[in-house]
Amino acid sequence: MEDGIVSLRGVRKVYEGKQAVTAVAGIDLDVREGEIYGLLGPNGAGKTTTISMCTTRVLPTAGTVHIAGIDAVRNPADARRTMGVVPQYNTLERACTVAENIQFHCLYFGFSKADAKARTAQLLEQFHLTERAGAYPAQLSGGLAQRVQIARAIAHKPRVLFLDEPSAGLDPQSRIAMWEAVQRLHTEGITVVLTTHYMEEADELCDRVAIVDGGKILVEDTPAALKNSVGAKTLYELDLREPSDTLGPILAALPHVSGVEQTPRGLRVMAEHADGLLPQVVSAASGYGLRDLSITEPTLETVFIRLTGRDLRE
Repeated sequence: MEDGIVSLRGVRKVYEGKQAVTAVAGIDLDVREGEIYGLLGPNGAGKTTTISMCTTRVLPTAGTVHIAGIDAVRNPADARRTMGVVPQYNTLERACTVAENIQFHCLYFGFSKADAKARTAQLLEQFHLTERAGAYPAQLSGGLAQRVQIARAIAHKPRVLFLDEPSAGLDPQSRIAMWEAVQRLHTEGITVVLTTHYMEEADELCDRVAIVDGGKILVEDTPAALKNSVGAKTLYELDLREPSDTLGPILAALPHVSGVEQTPRGLRVMAEHADGLLPQVVSAASGYGLRDLSITEPTLETVFIRLTGRDLRE
């Protein structure tokens, strides 16, 4: 029995060829109705393939996919009526204006001409696009084009919106505008499933996050719980000239230090809190070729590094 509006059980995807490639190696997940759910992981982790199987663009090799209670493998046409999809790349019809892109989408999903026109006007206003209604996609910035794609994707009032790397290629200002648009949809009760390799995006937007790598879900929880799982509130990143086997135990013995890990550049000191610890860390490391030191809080990237031993963007 499926427990979410998006439910995957034992989903695998293997691309056959001279050498078979397993893009998704067995995923189970449930997305609750009304939440924003993120698949966070590096490029090639299997995020886009997972989304593609949910949106019926790719057939799974094994497993089941249910969207709003509909078997998306056996009944793809019915499943597609319940969802909106914004892929990684701009798919706006270049020969149509902004308004026409939205209106024709409504007509495709069975709206009358009057209802399609009214829905288009509503979405143009909602996404602050009314002044650009007569513009063509080639005349839009990346951020504006992405807003049009989201508006078009929800024009037929789907229950689930799938966003694949929604802020890829956007400048910081456009990215924030896109985040605000997604958050507004959330308040309207639309379930959002997105993929991203931006930890800030997952942290800012998502109610729950699944960290994906190698075609598998490594861990799943709220962003806050995942960051708390690191077991520290403050991280000291030490850049050392040469690796040291003796400095780690010295730092680990300092008050309030919960752990010490090796990094490619030196050591990471995890502390329960930062009160008075910085001078002690500097004093202990000064005789070991300390070149630089930074102080941060745990992030979702910290969680990924602990799980995989490598950077999220590698």
